[in-house]
Amino acid sequence: MNNQSSQKSTSLPFTVAVTRGPMVESRHQVVAAISDSAGKLVKSWGNVESPVYLRSAIKPLQALPLIESGAADAFGVSEKELSLACASHTGEPLHVEAVTAWLDRIGLGIGDLECGSHWPTYDPAARALAAAGEVPTAAHNNCSGKHTGFLCTAVHLKDQIKGYINLEHPVQRRIKKVLEDFTDLDLSDAPVGIDGCSIPTIGIPLNWAAMAFARFADPAGLDPDRAAACNRLQNAISKYPEMIAGSDRLCTAINGAAKGRVVAKVGAEGVYLAALPEQGIGIAIKAIDGTTRAAEVALGAILDELGILDEDIHRAIDPFVRPVLRNRNDLTVGEIRADLTT
Repeated sequence: MNNQSSQKSTSLPFTVAVTRGPMVESRHQVVAAISDSAGKLVKSWGNVESPVYLRSAIKPLQALPLIESGAADAFGVSEKELSLACASHTGEPLHVEAVTAWLDRIGLGIGDLECGSHWPTYDPAARALAAAGEVPTAAHNNCSGKHTGFLCTAVHLKDQIKGYINLEHPVQRRIKKVLEDFTDLDLSDAPVGIDGCSIPTIGIPLNWAAMAFARFADPAGLDPDRAAACNRLQNAISKYPEMIAGSDRLCTAINGAAKGRVVAKVGAEGVYLAALPEQGIGIAIKAIDGTTRAAEVALGAILDELGILDEDIHRAIDPFVRPVLRNRNDLTVGEIRADLTT
């Protein structure tokens, strides 16, 4: 049982300010929680007890059944593919080729993916695809690696393949059980929406999301097999950060530069989750207005406050977490910064 049930957050959200010249032009409000693996809040801002759809930020936990089921070993899933299973990738050739090869190895094809298709989110990849007279497939979907991991598990456990995105399918039931285990919550009555890639997304308060990522960060108190699976995913993400995101992405930059000290994952609508293995804590962030730029700057500010960011990490991530705003003539016109005191 968790120990936050009687705690109430009384702090206000903090502000991420967008400046232009001497004036603050826009403000984002951010809610965030830092927790240890026992559920003790280290610090919080705003109402961290209201459910939040964690969206793609929760993918590392959704990937655990791939390993725990034995599917990863049965199909020789590589570290690159494990990172890809946690990805919101940019649809670059390295991602699409890896998804296609993995599907082929488990006896399936792109047509078995139920995530839908969209153009690559990395502009050069989208332009190259269009220039070749091609159109995107489901393999270009930013969630295709996660879905391939789902299919790999389903094939190994002899689940029905079709409909694996549905809430009552064994693939999704296993994921829900993982989330309940990591949050100590009964999610039977939790809000459930449909994510962009069509799988269920479950509403979980940020305080419990932070605790879940703290347990992912420091899984020593978990079952040994689960702890090994957590460590395996952490190592894969840190070793192959380009697979979890892609070019010009904060997830790639921070997971690569931190070398295992931070394992971070973005989610849609201004969500970020981060695990800090050396400290055994987790961070959960939600920009109330759903903007990624605010969540990225917030993550950088919180990590800075915790003393995690050295010069090497800053060099890699500052374009995202301390962005300078430039106009069409490349003139500096402003910046985006977080104030954790408000």
